[in-house]
Parts: sequence; C-alpha cells; structure tokens
Amino acid sequence: MKIKTPMTWISLFTAAVLSTIAANAETRVIMLGTGTPVPNAERAGSGVAVIHNGEAYLFDLGHGTVQRAIQAWKTMDAPELNPIKIKNVFLTHLHSDHTLDYPELAATYWWRRDKQLHAYGPTGLQSMTNGYYDMQKMDISLRLNGNTPIRDADMYKVDVTEISKDGVIFNDNDFTVEAFTVSHGDIEPAYGYRITTPNKTIVISGDTTYNKNLIKNAKNADILIHEVISHEGWSALDKNWQNYHQLSHTLTTDLAKIANQTKPGLLVLTHVLHYGAPIETAYTEVVSHYNGKVALANDLDEY
Repeated sequence: MKIKTPMTWISLFTAAVLSTIAANAETRVIMLGTGTPVPNAERAGSGVAVIHNGEAYLFDLGHGTVQRAIQAWKTMDAPELNPIKIKNVFLTHLHSDHTLDYPELAATYWWRRDKQLHAYGPTGLQSMTNGYYDMQKMDISLRLNGNTPIRDADMYKVDVTEISKDGVIFNDNDFTVEAFTVSHGDIEPAYGYRITTPNKTIVISGDTTYNKNLIKNAKNADILIHEVISHEGWSALDKNWQNYHQLSHTLTTDLAKIANQTKPGLLVLTHVLHYGAPIETAYTEVVSHYNGKVALANDLDEY
C-alpha cells in the first residue's frame, strides 16, 4: 500500500514561490487609451500597458492614460501600474494625443520614486522633456527646497533615449523592444514597436498608413494593435481631410490587407477615426475582408 507523504512547509513554500513566478511571467496587455485627437468622454488618448515579470511598460501616453493606469492598478489587480512603479515608457511619435500624459506621469508623486523614469522615443523627446522641466519649475523647486520628504532629489528627472535607427532599443527582464519606422504623413520619424517576451509577441503600429516595414515586423505576432480609420467615415469627409488621412492613417481596407499578410493571433483595432459613421464600422469593414480574430478595443480591455 502506497502511503502519501504530506507536503512539508518547504514544499508548500516552493510551490507558492513557483506559482508567483509563473504569475509574474505571464504577459498582460491592457489598453490604457483607445482614443484619437477627437475629444471623447469614454476614451483616453493613445496608450498601451504591457506587464511582464513584475514590471509595467507603457507605450504612448495620451491624455487620460495615467488615470486609466491608476484605474487598472486599483480594479484589475495590476499593482505594476502604480505610477511611481512605472520605469519605462516608449513613445511612437510626438503628436499630442500620444504624449499629453507624459509630463503627467513624470510629475506624479516623483518624490516617492525609487527608480528614475526612462523614456524612449523619436528625435525631439529631449526637448519635450526639457519643456516639462520648465513647466514644473516652480513645483520642483518648492518640493526640493521645502519640507516634502524627498527620497532622491534627481527623481523628477527623466532619463531620455532618442531613437536613432530601427532595431532593438530595450532588452531586460526577458522583455525586448524593437523600434521600426512607419509612415505617418509629415511626421518623421514615427515608430512602431515589436515587443517580445518568452510567451508573447505584441506589435504596436503607432500612427501609420499602409506600411511594408510594419508588415515585415508584424508577421505572426500573437497580438497586433493597429490604428485604423473607417472607410465609411473617411469617404464622407471633404477632399482636403481625405487626402490628409490617406497619407497619415490606415483605412480599414488597407488594414485588412495588412492582417492577411501578417496573420496575427489577434488583431486589435484602436485609435479609430470614424467621424460621422458609427465606430463599429471599422470592425465590420475589416472583418468583411479578413477572417482572423479581430477586437474593437475599449479603454481597460485586456488581452
């Protein structure tokens, strides 16, 4: 007769540790903002959080995304999104709907930070950061020279890396980020990002038109998060706006072509420009030409 040996406290402790490690190793993707420059009470500006191995990495910081991060921290069991815990942010380009909460994140409770914020993005990011220092000059001075308990006087500063070329820009904690140039009208450079962890590959398009460099970098991704403009909404615009959007954004018909070539496990539609048409037209137009899995993203959706 085989006698079962009860688990010792050591084996219980080991099991708990392994369970925690496994949970931390899972890669979570949370949409912090799915909006556009068009004001929308239900959608923050562009922003995606990728959480892996106990760290949150933010991609774009449009208006309202820091509050969405706090919501996720408090309601979605995502303590990594406590603003003072966030260490790395990556900006696709410097349009306002992708950057307005960059100074918000840098300024939020910086005097309680243990680690400096690191920011990666296109040329001009250092100048933008210097503008944040100027904007908050009085607040920074009052805190540094007043009675606020400061852990480290340099924590208000952001360590900036301006991306000079395509390729790997970050590789740490089993988390790799590759930048690749995309075509977004007259904004140069503008980037997309390919994120790789041991269990997931995520590609974020940034703002772009149909782009061969994106197609090359997005092939066989588990998740492709891509901006889009409704063909129905676009077709009702005047010629000037049609021309502008056609050079800056991806029509649903073109996004379906991209998806058919890259074959992602899941295509996530975000930054949906739809104007007079219902936002759902972006979804119905894409799935009419592409039969893979597609999701129309809302703020705080998780994949």
